[in-house]
Amino acid sequence: MADDEDLDAVRAVLTGDVSAFQRIVERWQGPLVNLAYRFCRDRGQAADMAQEAFLRIFRALPSFRAKSSFSTWMISVAANVYRSQLRRNLPELTGLEALADFPGLSEALVETAGSREELVRRTVQALPAKYRDAVVLFYFHEMNVNRASESLGVPPGTLKARLHRARALLARRLRHLFNSDTVPTEA
Repeated sequence: MADDEDLDAVRAVLTGDVSAFQRIVERWQGPLVNLAYRFCRDRGQAADMAQEAFLRIFRALPSFRAKSSFSTWMISVAANVYRSQLRRNLPELTGLEALADFPGLSEALVETAGSREELVRRTVQALPAKYRDAVVLFYFHEMNVNRASESLGVPPGTLKARLHRARALLARRLRHLFNSDTVPTEA
């Protein structure tokens, strides 16, 4: 089983075989870079963020207590690294709904973004961090509620509330951007 392989590698690193960490990096590099990309939307920055996450994971291995799966713990550490780096390097963002106040700009926004899907992704990126993180882990990284809540260090009910609030914010912002009532809302 994959988690058993990870645990074997962790034990080996903790007993002095530092080279065993390479197995963890090889197995998880793709998923951690993809997760970082969902936070920053830049492949180069995502690779740098994943490298920093692996360094932090390596340093934190002695604190891993196996109360959750290794992958959940590792993703939690990585997500914390990504959030910290984004806070340090926060670009000047203009809320997308502020841009939509100009007549005819909705179609221009879609053209500039390249597609409605990209505009949705950009709108997700503009959400407050606690909502964005919940959406990224649950929808884009396809974690279930329990794993996503563990990764964020919040109870499952809190994660569900954040997802509910995020969906409402997204629906309102996207409806405003597209100047239509076609954006689905929750029942």
